Amino acid sequence: MNITITKDALKWFKDEMNIEEGDFIRFYVRYGGSSPLHDSFSLGVNKEDPIDIGTKTEVDGTTFFVEENDIWFFSDHDLHVNYNEKLDEPAYDYKK
Repeated sequence: MNITITKDALKWFKDEMNIEEGDFIRFYVRYGGSSPLHDSFSLGVNKEDPIDIGTKTEVDGTTFFVEENDIWFFSDHDLHVNYNEKLDEPAYDYKK
């Protein structure tokens, strides 16, 4: 599983979550909502230090990661994080 962050998405994270070089952003599974991959589960995001990284990518000094115990959620898909200008928020796309 790979994580891709676009430049516009990175800018959103910097502006909205006040991230700076050396920070860690975790994508995690949360119960509730829905996703294209699983009913009743959705993707959450938080600025926090990792415990057991399953996969990660570093962009402009910031590490975006998924913990090992949340890898199941992606069902062999890669996570592509884009920016939705109309909604002014990240948009998540899951690609095989």
